[in-house]
Amino acid sequence: MPVVSPNTGLHEVLALLTSHLHPDADHKEDLLFLKEVFSERSFDYLMKIHERLRLYEHQSPTPVLHSASCLAEDVAEELQSGPLEGDEQELFLLLTAPHIKAILAVHDTVAQKNFDPVLPPLPEDLDDELEEESVKIVRLVKNKEPLGATIRRDEVTGAVVVARIMRGGAADRSGLVHVGDELREVNGSLIIHKRPDEISQILSKSQGSITLKIIPAIKEEDKLNESKVYLRALFDYTPFEDKATPCQEAGLPFKRGDILQVVSQDDPTWWQAKRVGDGNLRAGLIPSRHFQEKRLAHRVKMGTYQGPVSPQTPYDQATDKEDCGSEGSSSGQSVAGLRRSFRLSRKDRQGSPSDTGDFLIYEEVTLYQQQPNDRPRVVVLIGSLGARINELKQKVIAENPHRYGAAVPHTTRPRKTHEKEGVEYHFISKQAFEADIQSNKFIEHGEYKDNQYGTSLESIRNVLARKKLCVVDVQPEALKILRTPEFKPYVVFVKPRIVGTLRRRTTAVSPGEGTNGHIHDEDLQEMRQSAEQMDQQYGHWVDRVLLKEDPTSASNELRNVLEVLEREPQWVPVCWVRS
Repeated sequence: MPVVSPNTGLHEVLALLTSHLHPDADHKEDLLFLKEVFSERSFDYLMKIHERLRLYEHQSPTPVLHSASCLAEDVAEELQSGPLEGDEQELFLLLTAPHIKAILAVHDTVAQKNFDPVLPPLPEDLDDELEEESVKIVRLVKNKEPLGATIRRDEVTGAVVVARIMRGGAADRSGLVHVGDELREVNGSLIIHKRPDEISQILSKSQGSITLKIIPAIKEEDKLNESKVYLRALFDYTPFEDKATPCQEAGLPFKRGDILQVVSQDDPTWWQAKRVGDGNLRAGLIPSRHFQEKRLAHRVKMGTYQGPVSPQTPYDQATDKEDCGSEGSSSGQSVAGLRRSFRLSRKDRQGSPSDTGDFLIYEEVTLYQQQPNDRPRVVVLIGSLGARINELKQKVIAENPHRYGAAVPHTTRPRKTHEKEGVEYHFISKQAFEADIQSNKFIEHGEYKDNQYGTSLESIRNVLARKKLCVVDVQPEALKILRTPEFKPYVVFVKPRIVGTLRRRTTAVSPGEGTNGHIHDEDLQEMRQSAEQMDQQYGHWVDRVLLKEDPTSASNELRNVLEVLEREPQWVPVCWVRS
């Protein structure tokens, strides 16, 4: 047999063993097979990897930080804000590559879970005043993170009990603490006569090892698998401004448009959720849909509610749900393609939300990836005053007419000599137009100089049937009709970048607007009010905000949006993809 030293590697031992294999007559085939296996280069590589991993394990490596994926996203976002050249472009592509993002996500998961903590031995002088089978001693390790549990005083017994366990927190990961457990001691100190807020302070200030003496609940809750319910937040929430939250530190702040994964709905008032993409494994508390609706309804009754509700237009009094909408009566009286020459007066277009509308709280969503055989989604442009979205739409479509198309509007005016049927317009009679209105065929329509104009559902379907991505510019009221599983609209809110102050004239946002490239103070203020009002009433339907500085940069950004939409999955209402 070969002579080996303690420092000889496993792959070296196998190589020596292979050289000493001499097949005899009885085991010739087996030994030849074994020799072939040991001689394989891939097997040698596996042995070397094994040794590297064992060496790495003995070194006890520790992560430098717990949020590498968030840092990578911040760097990528910073790089994307300016022109990229050379090494910057390579770094951006590297940080946004799916396999790198996956590796960083796994790194953070391992870093935050604190596998196999080294615990000191239990103290020998623990008080054993209660029967052994009724007491549980729990040792937890907490490294600069919340314990992930809330406590309360039982109104009947006066005992301090665990009110809830935050999914993903230290207490949850241990699997040793459950809702209903009675807390008797913390680090050897009795807490029976302490207030819950005093106990919370002790727990939050404790670092490293925490020893708890617990009387287990009679019925321990079963540990549930994490929910796969995802919600889009339709309002902003700040826990530290919410006096109703049971624990402000445990609350999860979020902004309108954030995607939340609800991991527990056990409490009908306070759900546990995580923000998708922030890399934090610990869940936080958010108000449940029912609780938020109930208290907003109370504010409406008391006359103190100032927030938005699901909008109703002054022309359509239907009470469609805001999540999906339905094909119903035309809402609004405006015309796609004629934004400059035809508009309702601003006064007529300003509709206040209905008091009977739905509160904007959450919308259940799921990731949707367009498949090759699927119809393209409809891209809807809505814009505040000064955005000139029709020109933006026409420019992007003209650059790539084979991939993008526009819905051809209908009109009752006579056809001009240079116009072709079905190209500039569909030319129909007034009687046919009125019949189409009664049949709910238009997403919006209106009158200009005694002629009717409108954009029909069928004209959008014609573009989609040719496997083109249809880009339409409409008044936002039309979204109530377009928000269906058939069209799956991706909504882009275009608003001009307003430069300067109200006390002096300023250059126009788009060349050619105003007089000699200037706009007046009143127009500037009206543009701001228009953007604010549209954001308040329809911002919850918006997938992307495009800040328009000039026509060229705006068309480039819109083109990038369309390309990303075709290749990357997007969050959409679940009713759009579930049959």
